[in-house]
Amino acid sequence: MKKIFTICLLVIATATFAQSKEELIKQKEEKEAAAKALQKEADALQKQINTFPGWKFGAFGTIGASFSEFNNWYGQGTPNNASGNITVTVNPYAKLDREKYFWYNTGNINLSWVKFDDKDNPTDKSKFREANDVFNITSLLGFNIADNWAASTLAEYRTTLINNFNEPGYLDVGIGLTWTPVSNLVVVMHPLNYNFVFAEDDAIFDSSLGAKVVANYGRSFGKLKVSSNLSAFISYEDNNLSNWTWINAVSYKLWKGIGLGFEVGLRDNKQEAVNYAFNKWSGITNNTAPEPDFNNVNNDLQVYYTLGMSYSF
Repeated sequence: MKKIFTICLLVIATATFAQSKEELIKQKEEKEAAAKALQKEADALQKQINTFPGWKFGAFGTIGASFSEFNNWYGQGTPNNASGNITVTVNPYAKLDREKYFWYNTGNINLSWVKFDDKDNPTDKSKFREANDVFNITSLLGFNIADNWAASTLAEYRTTLINNFNEPGYLDVGIGLTWTPVSNLVVVMHPLNYNFVFAEDDAIFDSSLGAKVVANYGRSFGKLKVSSNLSAFISYEDNNLSNWTWINAVSYKLWKGIGLGFEVGLRDNKQEAVNYAFNKWSGITNNTAPEPDFNNVNNDLQVYYTLGMSYSF
């Protein structure tokens, strides 16, 4: 009798456990389905927020700094030295969306200073000197003509701030079409664009007529922010006058607005390569330099990157 009673209890317990597990699985599936539905609603609301008419302002950047000083540290080549590095990058934007038109303004600033002071060398420079020097602002005005398409005009200015301001400086002004397939991507295609180049040396830097292509992408994934901007000018007059710049930035928020930031920039510009080689040759020989030759200069890819603490505004 006891054995039969025990067997019955085990059967009842097993059935109850099986039933409870099935119910839990079912409840889990219901919760997951409800969560997916809520996520879809949240995504739809976020899309409305992103496309809501009106101004949107924001910025994020990277701040990095390091300082060191050595006294009588004989194990290294310069036992008495002071060194430091300061880097600041800022990517601001101001965007206006209306029913019939939009106005997007973006910028990229990357500045840094470095120093290495050998205290045993009286002729050594003890002050900070410029290292990175990038300044780029873009203004795009578009009038909507169809879904995701707009007739647009663009003005873009690029130069350096710390050293050789507007020497050279580039101003692109043109008209064409802008494509906005999603709220986070803007692609500008302007077949009629004039690239004004400001520089004292007219033998190297020339303005020209050409086409302008700009692609800008920016999005937040939770604590992660990404930004990518490609700007290219294709000269109709001479391929040596064409140029492009591609800047990518990533910021990850750790606490409040503070996080880690990384930025990398790529550029191709034959005029700048020739100007650098021309000035370098002139400084070494101390003679009158010959006429710049675009065919005898290597146009190496220009690259910079910055890694440090970031702050989101």
